[in-house]
Amino acid sequence: MTAHDISLSRRNVLKGAGALVIGMSLPQAGRAQSGAAQVFKPGGPAAFAPNAFVRIAADDTVTVLVKHIEFGQGPFTGLATLVAEELDADWAQMRAEHAVSDPKLYANLAFGIQGTGGSTAIANSYEQMRKAGATARAMLVQAAAEAWKVPAGEISVEKGVLRHGSGKQGRFGEFAEAASKLQAPAEVKLKDPAQFKLIGKDGTTPRLDSQGKSTGKAQFTIDIHTPEMLTVVVARPPRFGGKVASFDATEAKKVKGVVDIKQIPSGVAVYATGTWPALKGREALKVTWDESGAEKRGSRELFAEYRKLARTEGTIAGKHGDAEAVLAKADKVIEAEYAFPYLAHAPMEPLDGYLEWNAQGALARLGSQLQTIDHQVIAKVLGLGPEKVTVETMLGGGSFGRRAQPSSELAVELAEVAKAIGPNRPVKLVRTREDDLSGGYYRPLFLHRLRGAVKDGKITAWSASLVGQSFLKGSPFEAMIKDGIDPVMVEGANELPYEIADFRCDLHTVDVGVPTLWWRSVGHTHTGYAVECFIDQLLQAAGQDPVAGRLALMGKQQRLANVLKAVADLAKWNGPGPVNGRARGVGVVESFGSYVAQIAEVSLGEGGEPKVHKVWCAVDCGVAVNPDIIRAQMEGGIGFGLGHALYGELTLDQGKPVQGNFDSYRSLRINEMPEVEVRIVASTEKPTGVGEPGVPPIGPAVANALARLGRERPLSLPMVGGTV
Repeated sequence: MTAHDISLSRRNVLKGAGALVIGMSLPQAGRAQSGAAQVFKPGGPAAFAPNAFVRIAADDTVTVLVKHIEFGQGPFTGLATLVAEELDADWAQMRAEHAVSDPKLYANLAFGIQGTGGSTAIANSYEQMRKAGATARAMLVQAAAEAWKVPAGEISVEKGVLRHGSGKQGRFGEFAEAASKLQAPAEVKLKDPAQFKLIGKDGTTPRLDSQGKSTGKAQFTIDIHTPEMLTVVVARPPRFGGKVASFDATEAKKVKGVVDIKQIPSGVAVYATGTWPALKGREALKVTWDESGAEKRGSRELFAEYRKLARTEGTIAGKHGDAEAVLAKADKVIEAEYAFPYLAHAPMEPLDGYLEWNAQGALARLGSQLQTIDHQVIAKVLGLGPEKVTVETMLGGGSFGRRAQPSSELAVELAEVAKAIGPNRPVKLVRTREDDLSGGYYRPLFLHRLRGAVKDGKITAWSASLVGQSFLKGSPFEAMIKDGIDPVMVEGANELPYEIADFRCDLHTVDVGVPTLWWRSVGHTHTGYAVECFIDQLLQAAGQDPVAGRLALMGKQQRLANVLKAVADLAKWNGPGPVNGRARGVGVVESFGSYVAQIAEVSLGEGGEPKVHKVWCAVDCGVAVNPDIIRAQMEGGIGFGLGHALYGELTLDQGKPVQGNFDSYRSLRINEMPEVEVRIVASTEKPTGVGEPGVPPIGPAVANALARLGRERPLSLPMVGGTV
């Protein structure tokens, strides 16, 4: 495909013959629903219907156009389940594809722009996609009723087959073209949950993306190869904030396969006929860096500064009662200080992107997590109107937040390398693992200082001081910062799930020249650990059981209490131990509207390292759309969170990232993954997210178990081999 036939990509999105296309666009919460139908004539070009969510073709397939990126968390399957349920389709009919970038049609209803994050994919689409499915069903039924000359109310639908009591029956594809000519109903009735046959049912909806990924047929950005395409790598400054002073490309241009070398805002780009010559060309480059404005502090220096700040007055983020007065009079004040390092996202597929352009338009193909922002910046860099730019979302080999860049750092660099080489030459920008780990956009480094008082077996006061970088400052979401408080920095810490009469939380926001970004479960990555470790420490000092003590303080937090009770029942809780050299620890965190409790069984392994044998997990995420995916996300979140709690650390030495690959940025190994047992707590509440909430409780659960084994709760992460 070349830039002059970019329209092909749009037609491919909606290819079909005699198809019914249903659009249910809700760009803003509360906006009235709308429906649209369009027919594609056999043999003719497929018209572009940009508001389509559901396409039913003459071959009987039902394709759901998914507005969210699929990078392993399950929206292809989840959104298709919602449509199939109301459509009464056979699951074997269902397909899923990424929708093109169009915020007016495919906006995330929680964000107002097209994008994926905050565990919102199912939550914001639940009613929208069910209505799309119900609309398609109603139109198919009406088409069948007119063909059979019977009342529509006498037609039933089951597993993709329409039936009438007279014996007449037909499949969706037979009525797709006729249905497409009908006026979409203004209102449709959704099923009573008691009628669900797919939503919430085990074994009914195998993942739609698994087969392609297992066979190698699934296409990722790194797989793209087109005629005349150049592969591009970029030499970037070794310190954040550095710039190119000068460069010598003489030796680099001698490398066979290197086509050109250009300076761009982020560094020096090497263009080659393949990845290997591009990398060899970059190695041969001689670049002099201007580091006059670079960040040169290391992790140790930053923590030292943070510790001083934590002992000064910060900006109040949450308060009730007078914690300082109670602490001042307390017989004994319990203190703890928790240090959290920078963390990289390290998805298995590092960032990459493909772009081709000319004066008529541009086509970008990448694992875009915030399509609207990527779309806008590509258009701006290339000097094109947004209507001339098409952004196709590709499958992503993981993300954990890395692809959700408010600054669109990848999209900007992709557009810059394309612009620098000129039009009519497709480029694929590739980053190595070392580029990824040294490239910043980390989970921020944080410090928590906590003080608490216990009297007569009760927790009487709690004071917390947090120090760290803002997630939102300088981003398109900066308006969310109110009265100097970035709510993402303090989520889970400025309001506790525990009823403590005198409470205070303050915040110090620091400026560091290290680019940061949300990381799987965002603020809860550090607040969940600090809060759950400290509550456990206070309960231990008060002589209370970790489960019973928490439950006694949860008050109105009934859903949180329910998951804690459920996990205690699942684990057959009878105290933390230790028993036979193993102890159990508890962690319970509400994040993104979902409630998760975990109990970890831990012993001390070789060299005194924690060995996690089993984790029990209970989750309440509202209506469980796909139970198997929910369990998989809890299991994956536990493995991800555990690996980083034990080993994850991105260290700066004089401003330079130390870790460069998985040999030094260690991940959890397969033999270290504990057995996991998950219970999904039944709920009639609207669905909430599961991509992130499995992460926060595991770290404190392990730490609290270690405390019962006679070890101090780890005050700095990672637990094994940390440098601070």
